[in-house]
Amino acid sequence: MAQPIQEIEVNQDGTKRSLSNRHVQMIAIGGTIGTGLFLGAGSTISKSGPTILILYAVLGTLFFFMMRAIGEMLYSQPDQHTFVGFISKYLGKGPGVFAGLTYWLALIFAGMSELTAIATYVKFWFPTWNTAAIEISFLAVLVLLNILAARAFGETEFWFAMIKIIAIISLIVTGIFMVMTGFKSPGGATASFGNIFHNFSLFPNGFQAFLGSIPMVFFAMAGMEFVGITIGETKNPRKVLKKAINETVYRVLLFYIGALIIIMSIMPWTSITAGNSPFVQVFKLAGLPAVAAVINFVVLTSASSALNSVLFSSGRHLYQLSRELDWKPLAKIAKAGIPTPAILFSGALLLFAPVIASIPSINDAFQFVTGGASDLYLVVYLMTMVAHRRFRVSPEFMPDGFKMPWYRYTSPITIGAFVLVFLSLFANPNDVIPATGAIIWVIVFGGYCYLRFRNQEVATI
Repeated sequence: MAQPIQEIEVNQDGTKRSLSNRHVQMIAIGGTIGTGLFLGAGSTISKSGPTILILYAVLGTLFFFMMRAIGEMLYSQPDQHTFVGFISKYLGKGPGVFAGLTYWLALIFAGMSELTAIATYVKFWFPTWNTAAIEISFLAVLVLLNILAARAFGETEFWFAMIKIIAIISLIVTGIFMVMTGFKSPGGATASFGNIFHNFSLFPNGFQAFLGSIPMVFFAMAGMEFVGITIGETKNPRKVLKKAINETVYRVLLFYIGALIIIMSIMPWTSITAGNSPFVQVFKLAGLPAVAAVINFVVLTSASSALNSVLFSSGRHLYQLSRELDWKPLAKIAKAGIPTPAILFSGALLLFAPVIASIPSINDAFQFVTGGASDLYLVVYLMTMVAHRRFRVSPEFMPDGFKMPWYRYTSPITIGAFVLVFLSLFANPNDVIPATGAIIWVIVFGGYCYLRFRNQEVATI
């Protein structure tokens, strides 16, 4: 019997194409602009000073090329539910299973970093509240939103992301006004673009400190690929894809670099400290504590937004992996087209965040979990770029499609740069354990996956 009122296309796997272009744009921005900017920027500025602007521009360009590589593959095969599926298709089932679990684990670590940041922001107002209770409460609410319906998640994320974008634009506009009027903070600092270049040094705290800031900048950019995960539940995927990828990258670079320029103009970068949001620090030092409280609410919303995107993405990845490996309890779809068991399981693992924060030997839980996420992201990004090279010589390659610019040069440069970013993890004491763990993970679990599925065929190329 025909159902004329049904307007939402249902995929073969049971998920529904209920997300519009505005949802996709905001989910991608929401997944990228989070604690890496609002909290992590304090650490990176204190280590590298104004040089951090160059680092954001360089890494942002690399992410642009990676996104175009992912976009090229998705454009040719928009039925793929996640970009990690291309690793299975072009490198084999073993690498695909390894990449799928690795990326899912990276998302779990990223989610834990957002939970850690959320507790930090809430304690701005309620310093005596229990950290674990704060994290569990926020996690429960966001998991509930994710299992209602994809559109409910999309609408929630749209407004979460809109709040943070308005906050960044407001900061930039306010900062320009303060610079133009020569605003003086109670500490005597005068707002000026000249603060960026005052006593400028390429490596003000030494080259090792600069290397140590690279992982946090990388983590701030990571998550941009979320736009590729939403394509499977998007109307008119090819039409949305081009605009979503290009505009997301441009906007993220504008917001990041623009916000950092304003922050370092309002106050000398030497006054910015790690462990606190520079957004909040700027307004507190400018003598505007009420505005600082508002900004703290905004950055709290931002972390919630990023965690919301992590839950969406991790649930979809675990669901697809469960289907491939026949993990029946996690390979189920609810009536609303939501992989509810996979989302619930992913959310449950995020509860390790307060456990990690309570370990005495870890003196910076936020940096520890971001390091854990970064090294796992890097492994999957590298595998994705290699899969893209195999795609380029496959029958699915579309010469007139959405191609990666200057592929012959940008592909090897991007791969080499990601290797260097991984090596930079060893410049931070808190990142050494996660980076070493990633190497062990690749050797042990990667080797197991290779041996377990080595007889599986790779896509014909």
